[in-house]
Amino acid sequence: GQPLSDVILEPTRIYVKPVLKLVQSVAVKGLAHITGGGLIENVPRVLPERLAARIERAAWPMPPLFGWLKDQGNIADAELYRVFNCGIGMVVVVGAGDADAALKTLKSAGETAWRIGRVVKREKNAPQVEIV
Repeated sequence: GQPLSDVILEPTRIYVKPVLKLVQSVAVKGLAHITGGGLIENVPRVLPERLAARIERAAWPMPPLFGWLKDQGNIADAELYRVFNCGIGMVVVVGAGDADAALKTLKSAGETAWRIGRVVKREKNAPQVEIV
């Protein structure tokens, strides 16, 4: 419903205020701003090598721009997640018991937030981020 140029040139979201509110209310274990390098390269920066992130693709609505880019550029899913944020601007890692409180806090600060996955023990030679 918007011109392509407006969607592509939309300014980067600034998460400082909502994240400050969040760290005051729950124990945040990691924050990854999803910039160049997408989900695949940014999330491992906040995880020890012994852990991995299992991200559930169906957990959030991917903005139409990324589907369009995928189709027009004939981009494989793995490359899409490696290069683009696919609608996830920031990944917040919290304990499972704090997830609901974290979502509530972010939503009360005006953010749209989803539980997109979980942190698991990393198997030997497995990727540090798996999108399922």
